[in-house]
Amino acid sequence: MAPGMSRSPTVQKSQPGGNSEEAWRTSRLTHSMDLRTMTQSLVTLAEDNMAFFLSQGPGETARRLSSVFAGVREQALGLEPTLDHLLGVAHLFDLDAETPANGYRSLVHTARCCLGHLLHKSRYVASNRRSIFFRASHNLAELEAYLAALTQLRALAYYAQRLLATNQPGALFFDGDEGLTTDFLREYITLHKGCFYGRCLGFQFTPAIRPFLQTLSIGLVSFGEHYKRNETGLGVAASSLFTSGRFAIDPELRGAEFERITQNLDVQFWKAFWNITEMEVLSSLAKIVSTTVRVSRLLSLPPKAFEMPLSTDPKLSVTISPPLAHTGPGPVLVRLISYELREGQDSEELSSLMKSEGPRSLDLRPRPPQAPRSPSLIIHIHGGGFVAQTSKSHEPYLKTWAQELGVPILSIDYSLAPEAPFPRALEECFYAYCWALKHCTLLGSTGERICLAGDSAGGNLCFTVSLRAAAYGVRVPDGIMAAYPATMLQSTASPSRLLSLMDPLLPLSVLCKCVSAYAGGEIEDLSDSDQKALGVMGLVQRDTALLLRDLRLSASSWLNSFLELRHKYHPKSVPMAESMRRSVSEAALAQPEDPRGTDPLKSLTLHDLNLRGSTGTSDTSELSLSAETLGPSTPSDVNFLLGPEGAQDEVEARDELNSKKRGHGISASFPEGFHPRRSSQGATRMPLYSSPIAKNPFMSPLLAPDSMLQSLPPVHIVACALDPILDDSVMFARRLRNLGKSVTLRVVEDLPHGFLSLASLCQETRQAAALCVERIRLILSPPGPAPPRPV
Repeated sequence: MAPGMSRSPTVQKSQPGGNSEEAWRTSRLTHSMDLRTMTQSLVTLAEDNMAFFLSQGPGETARRLSSVFAGVREQALGLEPTLDHLLGVAHLFDLDAETPANGYRSLVHTARCCLGHLLHKSRYVASNRRSIFFRASHNLAELEAYLAALTQLRALAYYAQRLLATNQPGALFFDGDEGLTTDFLREYITLHKGCFYGRCLGFQFTPAIRPFLQTLSIGLVSFGEHYKRNETGLGVAASSLFTSGRFAIDPELRGAEFERITQNLDVQFWKAFWNITEMEVLSSLAKIVSTTVRVSRLLSLPPKAFEMPLSTDPKLSVTISPPLAHTGPGPVLVRLISYELREGQDSEELSSLMKSEGPRSLDLRPRPPQAPRSPSLIIHIHGGGFVAQTSKSHEPYLKTWAQELGVPILSIDYSLAPEAPFPRALEECFYAYCWALKHCTLLGSTGERICLAGDSAGGNLCFTVSLRAAAYGVRVPDGIMAAYPATMLQSTASPSRLLSLMDPLLPLSVLCKCVSAYAGGEIEDLSDSDQKALGVMGLVQRDTALLLRDLRLSASSWLNSFLELRHKYHPKSVPMAESMRRSVSEAALAQPEDPRGTDPLKSLTLHDLNLRGSTGTSDTSELSLSAETLGPSTPSDVNFLLGPEGAQDEVEARDELNSKKRGHGISASFPEGFHPRRSSQGATRMPLYSSPIAKNPFMSPLLAPDSMLQSLPPVHIVACALDPILDDSVMFARRLRNLGKSVTLRVVEDLPHGFLSLASLCQETRQAAALCVERIRLILSPPGPAPPRPV
């Protein structure tokens, strides 16, 4: 075992019970069977069920069940050789033998999970198909949904195979012709994704977390439906609450709407949705259930330059200037959290920096004696895709850290994109870091040990702050703990990025929009003249009227949903029920109708699942250049958008030329006869080319030269095996390892990106959060040298 490395933890499975029992059994089944045995068992069951339902006469349900089992057989047999090949070479991309983790392994594991669900469902059907209590329509809907997911996973496996053949040996990220990367992304974003957000939502994660993901998805699509009407604040939240019923009842509608939102709504929507946790009502609830601490104060650091001693020669100093990028000098907000009141934390100098957060509550607890200053200090940088959240959203787990570690924590509230793009956040974090080093006694610490900690975007900023500290010559932290950090912000393909097709928390389009906003590519829309004209009272009156209207629509949608359930066994009544349901969905009305006149997934057939891409080319809009980008833009700034049908000839000609230049396109990876499902959600506004600034090592630390990475302190990374940015952690750890730096990588299983914010949700997230605390403790209390052996 390499120094500093330890075996990846195995997350224990939840005990069966309630609604998670089926998923728990499926997960156990998936982990206990090899791929070959699982495929053979599934094919045998599929053939048996197919023969049974073929013998049941000409009924529509029996015909569709027979067709879906035929599709399961075809996709399972086609997928197995590809997965077997990926698994056979996956070990070449691991950090070491003790850390078997990379995007290829994750993709194979996800496909195995889907096969496991289908195997369990096929066994259930085989055992209960003759029972009078067998719910044929319900099981048909489940099987069709998972067959759609399996078809898309087969496409991802072929994409991964193409990456394997194209990438440099041992490299997880494609580092070559930018045009080939663009071709890959162009092809990838046209794939259908709604099947992963309906009945199959979160099938790859631990069963304990799936109810939360379902609640989140219902809230997201409800919030998105009202967001486009330009409602504000409480109006959106309240309206969403009352109109979410139909999305809870109808998984297919929820999946289609989820796909539409992730593909088409701008970064301002995600900023608004992720900031819901900042609302006073929700933050108050979080305070009730979180650990009680003596100190939780928001401080405002004035924008004044100060001197810092050089680490190599303390007699010399360097000037630390306040942040200046984009908006000029301004204060930096930080939050001080301490489980105990320590010396210096109630000083007049610190009190003068306090910023009000609304009405102060009266603390009737007796004033405790001051604890001595801690020898350590944690400086925390929160995640949120560089565009959302503050320390307030992350306060619950930070309070737990403060209690378990007994160390004060300073969390930095940096300015967010797109209003404050790169390098504003880096400047503010570096300024706050240096201020904390200089004034650590005010924060209740002597500053003997300093730990930088952050998650996701915050992990990225932890690395870049350390690189900037080294560049300035000031003290670097004693260690960095980064949870699921983003280290590569350039648009490039990797096997773990393929998981973003199905990830409900980090879809590819959302990831690209956040990165584009941080790079300065997303411009805030301040042209909403309607809101300006209405004013505050006008907005309140409008939201009230919309809320009353939505209450009426909600009642109608619930009634129509039940009417649909009542009539779904009568073919003649289906069109009327379908039109009634669609009539109350303004999101559905806003979308172009499917040429076949059918609702996605509702009337799915085997032909739809496998052949839609070949015969329905008109369903998917082609890619074209945006009119705005045809001017003086450089090639690196060009955004490829899904354009109107009128640009089809031009696009086809350009694609043909590009394919001649680069050989076979990415879609040539598909075998003859296989066609994945294509998205029917219309135009997708997603940048396919990276801004040149994304290659800046202070934005993408994975691209930093060796001389810069040599300056980093010991690094401890905690990543998620099913995270679309897993490869960022693996490749960054590998680069540090190759430079002889101290680095550890622990990869937790079956959890999504952002598990720290879900730390209190279930046993698995608590264990993963405890692993982060353990890594921080290694930095603050490093193990001493081993005692000499007795002679």
